[in-house]
Amino acid sequence: MTEIAKKRPEFRNIHAFRDLPTYRLPAAGWVSILHRISGVIMFLLMPFIIWMFDTSISSEYSFARFRSAFNNGLGFVPGWFVKLVALALIWSYLHHFIAGLRHLWMDTSHAAVSKEFGAKSAVFTLAASIFLTLVLGAKLFGLY
Repeated sequence: MTEIAKKRPEFRNIHAFRDLPTYRLPAAGWVSILHRISGVIMFLLMPFIIWMFDTSISSEYSFARFRSAFNNGLGFVPGWFVKLVALALIWSYLHHFIAGLRHLWMDTSHAAVSKEFGAKSAVFTLAASIFLTLVLGAKLFGLY
């Protein structure tokens, strides 16, 4: 063993405060993380979704109460906060739906499994979900 042994690379744990702020996650990574977050948001807000559905279709009186919740609030919760929760649900649904379509497309089409398509479709998913959320949020807050 006279040859000089090649030093193998050494991998250590990352330092959270030093390494994580400088790490740059690709768009596909953000879509993947946000897909999970949007699913959790929709799951946790399921009672609110069921309440909105029930009060919006039960009767004319309950529909008026439903509309009043967005304008005047619910008990001690102000109306703008109810609108923000609804906006979070809108974003969650749109992002989860568009990202799910992206995943289905990549699962069914062999041509869609490439680094370029992954990057482009991730940027489209992020842009489309944010744009549609802004459009529906403007309607929710009465801008048009």
